[in-house]
Amino acid sequence: MLMKSGEEPATLIYGPNGFRMVQPGRFVLCAVSGEAIDLEELRYWSVERQEAYASAAIATARLSGQA
Repeated sequence: MLMKSGEEPATLIYGPNGFRMVQPGRFVLCAVSGEAIDLEELRYWSVERQEAYASAAIATARLSGQA
């Protein structure tokens, strides 16, 4: 994903079945890798930690304490 200069990440509240946007943006940052995740591609997050993850492998590692 190419980010435009000055583009800010969205702020989301993560729920068990989706997320709610608090501050507008087109992407969020992966809590582990720092990778920008386009909101249309966001599939993995933790409700308890309120964090987004770039992939299933990263989410699994983080939630099992390995990342």
